[in-house]
Amino acid sequence: MNIVIFGPPGAGKGTQSKFIVNKFKLYQLSTGDLLRNEIKNKTQLGSKISSIINSGELVSDKIVSNLIEKFISKDIYKNKIIFDGYPRTLLQAKNLDTLLKKYKQKINIVLKLSVSLETVKKRILERQVKENRADDNEEIAVKRYQTYEKSSEPVIDYYRQSNLLKVVNGEAEITEINSEIGGLIDTIKG
Repeated sequence: MNIVIFGPPGAGKGTQSKFIVNKFKLYQLSTGDLLRNEIKNKTQLGSKISSIINSGELVSDKIVSNLIEKFISKDIYKNKIIFDGYPRTLLQAKNLDTLLKKYKQKINIVLKLSVSLETVKKRILERQVKENRADDNEEIAVKRYQTYEKSSEPVIDYYRQSNLLKVVNGEAEITEINSEIGGLIDTIKG
């Protein structure tokens, strides 16, 4: 099965993705990791990506789409993917459907971790202390939360209309969230 997981920065996507990967033997597809791997492996595309990022621009949908296609076309990952941080736009969601269809796959469930801005601020500040992440401060957290809420709305609606969306209470304890997500996935797996 293929899963999409959504949630604002600080919602616990990374934590929940790891849980899902381990419990259901899936592969996490993070576009950030795909981009970083190209750069790390010093591919021709990697140097192009590096110069785009260094100029402060966003990497184009076309480049991201090519990397995703390379990933989903491999048999080892077939129907075993959790998409983390992708798709971010309606265009990307439709493109992902097209790509998956091409390889006789589809999205089986879309999980949205629902958390308040207050919770996100608290978690980001805790994470800042624990992990010393430069991108974690309250001002950036608020901005990223608002950007996420605004930009993800059309994508969330798209999946809601496809009856794939399941909203999970991201405010609960990690083990409770694990349990809720596990149950939702089990009902899909049958």
